[in-house]
Amino acid sequence: MNLLPVGVVCAAAASSVPAGLRWLRVAQREHYESRSCGRFAVRWWLSTTPGNRVLSAIGVGGVLGSALWPPAALATAAVVAAGPIGLGLAGRTKPLAWTRRLRVLAGIWAAEQVVWFSLAAWAGTVLAPVGAIAGAVGAIGVPLLMDLALGLSSPIESKAAAGWVDKAAAKLKRLSPQVVGITGSYGKTTTKGYVAHLCAKKYSVLASPASFNNALGLARTVNEHLLGGTELLVAEMGAYRRGEIAALCEWMRPTIGVVTALGPVHLERFGSEEATAQAKSELPNSAEVAVVSQSHPALVKMTESLEATGKRVWRCSDRPDPSASVIAMRSGDRLLIEARPPVGAPHHQEVFKADLECPSGAPSNIACAVATALELGVDWDQIVSLIPTLPTAAHRLERQVSPAGVVVLDDTYNSNPAGARLALAALSESGSPDGRKVLVTPGMVELGPRQAAENEALGRYAAGVATHLVIVGLTNKRALAQGARRATEEGAKMEVILVSSRPKAVEWVREHLGEGDAVLYENDLPDHFP
Repeated sequence: MNLLPVGVVCAAAASSVPAGLRWLRVAQREHYESRSCGRFAVRWWLSTTPGNRVLSAIGVGGVLGSALWPPAALATAAVVAAGPIGLGLAGRTKPLAWTRRLRVLAGIWAAEQVVWFSLAAWAGTVLAPVGAIAGAVGAIGVPLLMDLALGLSSPIESKAAAGWVDKAAAKLKRLSPQVVGITGSYGKTTTKGYVAHLCAKKYSVLASPASFNNALGLARTVNEHLLGGTELLVAEMGAYRRGEIAALCEWMRPTIGVVTALGPVHLERFGSEEATAQAKSELPNSAEVAVVSQSHPALVKMTESLEATGKRVWRCSDRPDPSASVIAMRSGDRLLIEARPPVGAPHHQEVFKADLECPSGAPSNIACAVATALELGVDWDQIVSLIPTLPTAAHRLERQVSPAGVVVLDDTYNSNPAGARLALAALSESGSPDGRKVLVTPGMVELGPRQAAENEALGRYAAGVATHLVIVGLTNKRALAQGARRATEEGAKMEVILVSSRPKAVEWVREHLGEGDAVLYENDLPDHFP
């Protein structure tokens, strides 16, 4: 018996173990989405450094070469064990969490590996090149086998989740609080905090924690945090595909459905803003009353469709709009608010106005929160008194001053074009007039075919505000740098610095900035991005 191909297969199988740990982490960070590992494999092997592209060529060459010379498969095994360069076994910021779900996924993937490599070893005893090729393919195909494991584990996870959801649904029905559901491409978490803040004096309020915005997160919110006597549950609702929000609404039964914004976020999953709008519309369609931002033509169309069904809709705007129910606009350092509740709402036939010192948040989010509070019967004077103390969501344009006197704006949980421009406006107003203003960013992701153009626009726009642009990582390096270069060719003055990681960027800031300077940390990619 020729043991050479069996040894080659064993080497390939051994190389798949460290590779599996890498792709398990990617699967977990991508919320166990199917096809996520294959998508990121392409991103890492083909779209990052020349070194990874060279390694990928060697790996593929090893597969092809093993047809003529079986030991060539060892080159593939070595590449898979070592790379891709930059995607380490241990996460830079967050290691693998060995949850029950990850253990199930790992077990299914391991079973796939055993079956594949056992068959490859057997084939090698019959015909050496076939076994070597199969072993090399098994090694280089770890991300695809991980995606297969994600698909196979999905029914198991759906069944497990159903039990928790059923328990939450029963508890929600028994305690019967009013439910405000909040969705949108962005602004969900901030608006959730605003609504809870404005309603806290009238109601006993529970807001879903952090970004608990899917079925399991909201079921956990209800099962672990909802207490008897809670009168209002403010629930953030996210989605990666159509039907998810509708499924949430079946058991959460929202009284009010709020849509905060629509933009080119998660286009990798939805494909278009129109498809995103259809997914988000599932919330106001299911709610008794709708609160909808008018910041996008598709949201205006959504509003018109809702009104055509006879549903009460609060139109919310951050600009003059005679059709709006609530307008919240910036005017210098002031926030101007005007509210005209729609027919059938509490306070109907009244017109409310306020002129306040402007909080840091987006006026459109404030308008949505004000509309929601008014629909819930909160007194106008109470709303006005609470707006100046609206909370800032963690890592969403949080402002601090470092011991060195540097103004630090933490917007690391934001990743959309509109929010980035709002944050740059805040940067322009921070620090001393002659101080340095630094933008630190890896750019924006999950924007689908618009990602390069949007990041190039961000680099170009930043040149009108920042003195320095610190580009983190490789994902959007080319687009950001190109936008900055075009701006400088047109006369803007901004220095571009390239760093490999967020810690390196922080190190640069600490070495170069001081009293009167300001820095904006805009977005922070998870460590499974290049």
